[in-house]
Amino acid sequence: MIALKTERELAVVEENAQLLAEILVEVALRVEPGVTTGELNRLAERRIRAAGAEPAFIGRVDLETGRRYPAALCTSVNEEVVHGIPSDRRVLEEGDVISLDLGLRRAGYYADAAVTVGVGRISPDAERLVDVARGALQAAIRAATLGNRVSDLSRAIEEHVHRHGFYVVREYVGHGIGQQLWEDPQIPNFFASGGGAVLREGMVLCPEPMVKGDDLPVRKLDDGWTVVTASGSWAAHCEEMVAVTAGGPRVLTGGIWEAICRRRT
Repeated sequence: MIALKTERELAVVEENAQLLAEILVEVALRVEPGVTTGELNRLAERRIRAAGAEPAFIGRVDLETGRRYPAALCTSVNEEVVHGIPSDRRVLEEGDVISLDLGLRRAGYYADAAVTVGVGRISPDAERLVDVARGALQAAIRAATLGNRVSDLSRAIEEHVHRHGFYVVREYVGHGIGQQLWEDPQIPNFFASGGGAVLREGMVLCPEPMVKGDDLPVRKLDDGWTVVTASGSWAAHCEEMVAVTAGGPRVLTGGIWEAICRRRT
């Protein structure tokens, strides 16, 4: 069932989204060679709690393994697609790419977003991978207009990714968000016949392209959470929150990548 947000609810969701974006930008700017993913997690959790919110991911149960997620932040490096667990043993190295996926809950509503950034100077191939994921997200956001269907977002993602010679992850999807972290509708990263739900005013969506260099199924590591590519090809993942409005798509998380670029230069 898709929950449409009232104007009052949307105002709370947008406040949460902007808070999350601010924290995610701060964490991304801390990414550099020699930093551990454990340090990034502690920064994210500290900032969320200081703002009077709760981390959304701590204690989440993986339905396949029954294991609870132990951290506030997902840190997925290189061939890790999503749900990488932070650790003080994982030291970032020059040339790595890392997906930072963060969620919070405040005043009864959730926010969720992700960005993939490079560690120091990255290769042209890695830069292209990240750019394609970000472009796929922008294509999905442009498709989030009244009267379109969920499948229009999926088609936009898949077409953009394939046009640039990469592949989408089919096993994990974007989603709606509100009083639950993962609400209907699901937003696959590939087009499927049937069209899916019609987009209506008051829907808040989290499209999240996951892009990789092979067309093989992904697999989960023994930790019960970390998802990796089958071939070891690198992956990129990004996500923002967008509201469907009469005036067109409204990005509630406010352009995370643009904020990172401004503050890095």
